[in-house]
Amino acid sequence: MQRMIKRAREEGGFTLIELMIVIVILGVLAGIVLFAVGGITDRGTSAACKTDVSTIETGVEAYYAKTGGYPADLVPSLTDPAGQTQFLKWDSSFTGTTSAAGPAGGMTRQGQGYTIVYQGNTGATAGEVWVAPGTASTPTATTVCP
Repeated sequence: MQRMIKRAREEGGFTLIELMIVIVILGVLAGIVLFAVGGITDRGTSAACKTDVSTIETGVEAYYAKTGGYPADLVPSLTDPAGQTQFLKWDSSFTGTTSAAGPAGGMTRQGQGYTIVYQGNTGATAGEVWVAPGTASTPTATTVCP
């Protein structure tokens, strides 16, 4: 019995204090990583929004250059499946449409955390593309990507 007690005392191991210090250090490092990574998704959403706005503006201007007027709407005017005026690829994020040929009036694109609205071919705002953060927001000329 004496030999077992002596052997147990001689064996190396970690004390409770040492283990607690390691756990605290790991917690601090995890907090730093989470804080640093938290803003990456926000920057990604902003970059996607700016890219989508630029793509739609380019499609609208290409339509204008080809036809001499702004398109009535984004879908089907700019997503013509026949290829005559296909300046944008149709996708399901164009609200109110079910296909590239489908109903005129597709003036809105719903992004992840933002809404893009095309102002159409009439009035003082003809051919303008506006954006607003969120899904319920109403884009205006003064709103910007989130």
